[in-house]
Amino acid sequence: MLPRLTLPPPRAGLAAMGLAFILPGLAFHDLWKTQDAIGLSIAHGMAWTGDLVVPRVAGTLWLVDQPLYHWVALVLGKLLGWAMEFHSAARLASGAFVAAAFMLIYRAEREWTDPEDTNIRRTAAGAAFLILLGCVGLLLHAHEALPELAALAALCGALAALPHAVDRPVAAGVAFGVALGIAFLATNWMAPVGFAIAVIAAHFVAPEWRTKGGALFLAVALAIALVMAVSWPLALAARSGELFRTWWELASRREGTLGANLRVFFSTASWFTWPAWPLALWSAWSLRRRWRELRLFVPAAAVLAMSALLIVWGPGNETLVPVLAPLSLLAAHGVFTLRRGAVAALDWFGVLTFGFFTGFVWLGYVAMLTGVPGPIARNFERMAPGFVPPLQPLAILVALALVVAWLYLIFFTPFSPMRSVARWACGMILLWGTIAMLWMPWIDYQRSYRSVAQELKARLPANASCLVARGLGVSQAAALDYHGGIRTRPFDAAKPTACPLVLVQGAPHDELGVPASAGKLQWRKVADVGRPGDRAERFRLYRLQR
Repeated sequence: MLPRLTLPPPRAGLAAMGLAFILPGLAFHDLWKTQDAIGLSIAHGMAWTGDLVVPRVAGTLWLVDQPLYHWVALVLGKLLGWAMEFHSAARLASGAFVAAAFMLIYRAEREWTDPEDTNIRRTAAGAAFLILLGCVGLLLHAHEALPELAALAALCGALAALPHAVDRPVAAGVAFGVALGIAFLATNWMAPVGFAIAVIAAHFVAPEWRTKGGALFLAVALAIALVMAVSWPLALAARSGELFRTWWELASRREGTLGANLRVFFSTASWFTWPAWPLALWSAWSLRRRWRELRLFVPAAAVLAMSALLIVWGPGNETLVPVLAPLSLLAAHGVFTLRRGAVAALDWFGVLTFGFFTGFVWLGYVAMLTGVPGPIARNFERMAPGFVPPLQPLAILVALALVVAWLYLIFFTPFSPMRSVARWACGMILLWGTIAMLWMPWIDYQRSYRSVAQELKARLPANASCLVARGLGVSQAAALDYHGGIRTRPFDAAKPTACPLVLVQGAPHDELGVPASAGKLQWRKVADVGRPGDRAERFRLYRLQR
């Protein structure tokens, strides 16, 4: 008999699990739409122009995201550019922020737990780590150039600073303020403001924070957070008052109606935050008599405040990423009060789910290589015509190693309250790692715009003075600029012949975006390209001829 695993895993084991989740599929693939292409294009533009204040996508102003994530991506792209392409090196910023989030959520839960029982502290900290890693929303977003990942790491750091608010008010206040400032400089204002509201409310609930130390902590934290938060907007205003006004309008604008936002939020959060949200609800219910305890009140209030702001101002998939920090911390407390039947249900649901989907990934890979089973092989060929799957022995060995490790966890782990979250987190590692090892060339072949950019560049006249675009998406413009140096400006309907070259993005079966001819001036199509198997996008290049 092989030795049984013990839970919680040691810190070295958790670190290995974190790396096994982060590294596969992070680098060595092209820009993917939407957020990945936008984030990497901003960092590449900063490297090209040297302008660190005004983010731009393919030369066009982009003030939707604050620039902190892109600064880190720029540094990594420059430092590691000798070893890999700029976009692969820059995307490692996402890996660094996710690793920081894992480390800090572990530390946060350990600091919130009873310091006299080392085993309980390790168990609770390990549960928070595994719950955060297991959130479905991180499966893809953790491997994209997503600024919200910096906010996630920052809020995990803020949670780790809070337990020392009274005994070390200045140091904890500095750490907490810096964390909120980083969250603001990385993404929109809703996540740090919602978190600050929760901490301010906690000062009215918890007697231990209604002291001189608690007041000093709050004053130091808010002062530093405010200074950091206004640093970039002030730099933007110093550059141009119009730029600042544009940013402020975008930052304060509400999206959608309250009812529509509510429906979108709950429909998205139901799968995005799984399995953290049911565990968090159970924590709130099972420990409801102890709701004044800061370890419960702060994360619960933060989740409620952040969710309310997202519902009012408009939610999105990526905006939910920072919410995972307090949600995972709250959910960790519920793991140890779950009924045995609930633990077993989550446990085997994860085993069956990840076993089924991982088996399908292997079946698809075998079909790509051998053509058997025929129907599955034909479906893969139809989605990526012309793709020749490479035989990569190392990737196959890594994928097999993940399967063996997962099976070992299933059959040699004794029952414990942590086993369900441990198996779920390892199932996430198994599924993503298998996809990254076996399917990544096929996925990148379909999603990359490299071939489109290169073909369009070859069709452009060498002496072209301008190029205008109709219907070109932001992420598509970013990819064309990065891979082919193709930059466009908006099409002016009032002066349709002002530029002799027009690039139109449209559907394969219509050409509604074709500019109208005027008299003897006729538009001739010189290129019609798209990604392999893409049935939604075509890029058509027209040239004006007399």
